[in-house]
This record gives sequence, C-alpha cells and structure tokens, in this order.
Amino acid sequence: MSGYTIIPSQISSLPWKIIFLLIALASFGTTILYSAADGNLQPWAGPHMVRFLIMLAGAIIMSRFSLDFWKAITFPVYLSVLLMLVGVEVVGSLGGGSQRWLNLGFMRLQPSELMKPAVVIAVAWFYDRLPPSRSADLVSLIPPLVLMALPAILVLLQPDLGTTLAIIFGGIVVMFLAGLPLKWFTISGAILAALIPVAYFFALEPYQQRRVTTFLSPEDDPLGAGYHVNQSAIAIGSGGFSGKGFLNGTQSHLDYLPEGHTDFVFATMAEEWGMIGGLATIFGFYLLLRWGLKVSTNSASRFGKLVAAGLTCTIFFYIAVNLMMVMGLAPVVGIPLPFLSHGGSSMMTIMICVGIIMAIERQPKSSNGKFA
Repeated sequence: MSGYTIIPSQISSLPWKIIFLLIALASFGTTILYSAADGNLQPWAGPHMVRFLIMLAGAIIMSRFSLDFWKAITFPVYLSVLLMLVGVEVVGSLGGGSQRWLNLGFMRLQPSELMKPAVVIAVAWFYDRLPPSRSADLVSLIPPLVLMALPAILVLLQPDLGTTLAIIFGGIVVMFLAGLPLKWFTISGAILAALIPVAYFFALEPYQQRRVTTFLSPEDDPLGAGYHVNQSAIAIGSGGFSGKGFLNGTQSHLDYLPEGHTDFVFATMAEEWGMIGGLATIFGFYLLLRWGLKVSTNSASRFGKLVAAGLTCTIFFYIAVNLMMVMGLAPVVGIPLPFLSHGGSSMMTIMICVGIIMAIERQPKSSNGKFA
C-alpha cells in the first residue's frame, strides 16, 4: 500500500529538523555546564537537561494549538502577566539585590520573562486588526507604546534594565514590520540618543552606571567592576583555535571567571572548545533564527508573520546581547545565552517563543511571502 507508514501523522508532522537542532544546542550546553561543575551533573548540568526536555515537550504541545487560539488568549495572557508584575512589586521575593520573582511554593517565577513574548503577541494582535492604510495615523502609534510602556516601567522598577530593553525591542520590531513610517523610527532614535546623558545621570542606578563606565574602560578597575569582562576576554582568548580540551579549562575551574555557568557560559565554552566551538554554536543559532524568519515569511496571516518575526527577534536579542557582553562589546546586563546558560526563566521564555513559532509553521502557507 503506497503511502502507508507505521509512524502516526501527529509524530511525523513535527518539525524534526528544528527539534534536533534544539536538542543539539541544549546537549552542548549540558556538556559545558558539566565541565563548569568540575565534571559533575549537579548542580547545573543535570537540571539543565531535565528542564529543557520538559519545556521542549511543552513547546511541542503549544505547537498543536491553532493561530486563532493564540489570538483569542492574547490579552488575557498579557493582562495576567501584567498583574503578576504588579504582584512582584507588592510581594515579590529578592534575589541578587533585585525584586524580580514571585514565590509560588513549588517554584520561583520571573514574570518579566513571560512579558517578552506577551508584548510581541499583544502588539501584533493590535496591528493585525489595524488596516494597513492607517499605519501612518497616530492611532497606529499610541496603543502599542502603551502596551510596551506599562510592563517596561514595572520591570525597570525591579530594577532590571536588560529585560526592560528586551521587552521594548520585541515590541519595536513588530511596529517596524507592521509598516509604520520610517521617519518615526529615525526621529525616535535621534531623541533617544540625545536623552542618553540624561538617562545615565538620572534614570540609572549607581551599579548600572558602573556597568556603562566599565564597558567603556574595563581596564580602569581590573579587579573590581571590570573583573568580569577582563576574565571573560582572557578565557575566550586562551582557548585559541581548538580550545584547551573538555574539562581542561582553568579560568572557570579555578573560579577566575564569575558566572561561568550563566551570563558568561560562552567564555567557559570558548576556553575549552576554542574558536571551533564558538563558530559551531553561532552557526546553530543562525539556523534557529533563519527557521524563525522563514516561518514568518511563509505565514499566510499578517498576525502570524508579525508574531513569528517578533519572537525570532526576541531570541536574537538574547543571543546578540549575551555574545556582545562576554566579548566586551556591550555593558553587562545579565542576559543569559539560550540553551547554554543555566536558568529556568530564560529557557521558559525561549521555549514559549519556539512553541508559538512552531504553531505558526503548521498554519497554511503564503504564496508570495510578503507582509500583508
């Protein structure tokens, strides 16, 4: 019988190429965390892989829901996460000097992470209902700015500048792709550039100001504020072309490299796996981002196009900022590297993005690939 297969269609229809890519990235991350813990599965490597497998299953389940379902729950989800951010300000638990978590008993939840995809979907929902002919009207600008500003202000109060920037970035990407006039973005960029000195002196906390000055001149305080970046550069540089070898890193094993299992996990990897490992990791991320943008291009729905592109750019924000941060090209803002860094909240956000993009991929494809 032609066309007969013993594999159920629900299984064979899954996007196995991207699933295998995610497994490869997470497995490599587990290997790095295993080495960072001196050859032990605890406390990072084992929980990292278990958490990934659970969230991968969740992403696959999310992919089975239709695009209409995601449209229907957009604002209930957005409002729920916004209320959780308010709850963080009232009863949130402290960690690392910041008030960012809600203690749910069985886990600590960081609502600001959930707001990253929520903002993208909410802004896309708005533009999906706005006729493209009105994209140059003021009505196309104010509501999305409000949708971004409310959570951004709450997250900035925690304080968490990195997450605030990620929330705004995702929303701005959707606004740009929705066809708003380019001059609006140009004027806004010029205004923001002019306000940078004001923001530095009056909006940033002292520790955030130190991060900026350290980024501009890390050698001024090599044993203090510049220690993280300097040790990261030493670890990456000492790895050379092929690295020192698995379990042979010195910067992380001798505790010279702070946060080698979270924010600076790329430096931990580069020391042992060298430029080869770094390029392989970046190529894996390239394949992931290319897939997301391809899903956006092929979607027949304006909502699907905007959401897939916005969520893909949210993942890109994590990757780009973390890599720039560990290489001294951006201030240290506490952005983890997807699938490699230890941490549940960030992985949850990434897998939510992946699950929704998978759901969009299952929808009917566009014949022309253009934004409607």
